[in-house]
Amino acid sequence: MEVSTRAPGRASAEVVWERYARIDLWPGWAPQITGVEASAPRLAPGVTGVVRGPLGVRVRFTVTDVDDTARTWAWRARLGPLRLTLRHGVDPDGGTWLTVRGPAPVVLPYLPVAHVALRCLTRP
Repeated sequence: MEVSTRAPGRASAEVVWERYARIDLWPGWAPQITGVEASAPRLAPGVTGVVRGPLGVRVRFTVTDVDDTARTWAWRARLGPLRLTLRHGVDPDGGTWLTVRGPAPVVLPYLPVAHVALRCLTRP
């Protein structure tokens, strides 16, 4: 299943992109992320790591694509046998979007959580 969500821009596109690009900033705008361990400090193809979530959940990830000019990036996330592919982008007005592909029982409950995170990401 593949679904998308978007949040309007309230911060500038440059600010929103930097919040994505600097991996250490993710817990500041994504309430479901309590910490991140990554092989590099910024988004780049091939960067790997672990996102920590509530209740000790640890999701492994690999960044698969980054386009700084277009302000888009993609990654694969894995928790045990579950796999998600996520694609993010920043619009010129600072709005942001997310497309998630994976099993419906995981994607559907994740979408509202992701939407809250995107709204936090775009706040001034």
